[in-house]
Amino acid sequence: MEIHTYLTFDGTCEEALNFYAQALGGEILMLSRFSDMPGADLPPGAEVRILHGRISVGGQVVMASDSFPGQRVSHGGFSMSLGFDTVEDAQIAFEKLSAGGEVTMEFAETFWAKAFGICTDRFGVSWMVNVDKPEASDH
Repeated sequence: MEIHTYLTFDGTCEEALNFYAQALGGEILMLSRFSDMPGADLPPGAEVRILHGRISVGGQVVMASDSFPGQRVSHGGFSMSLGFDTVEDAQIAFEKLSAGGEVTMEFAETFWAKAFGICTDRFGVSWMVNVDKPEASDH
């Protein structure tokens, strides 16, 4: 069994996936638009939105799409959590993800981590960036 994160955006899916690919060194595997569906009766503006997208980051897959125009999109109640081996790599990712967004918890050492921070990116997605201390990862 696999579990994948599936994000939904309000018309910014393609921009978000490109941003994540650049910020995290990932690769966009697929972008399909609503207009690609045969015989679809689409509301105005939906044809250019992303029906399904996939990105690969560090061997993991994240999937995403846009909503239909006018549908409510909310990213509350969860965070994307990233674990890094080095503080330097984590710091770079945190800075890139938080650019144009909001830092909720500054990236710094904690009692459980060499470094940890929380931010919300410019698309409204929450990210937790972590580098475990060796003793924390042994539990």
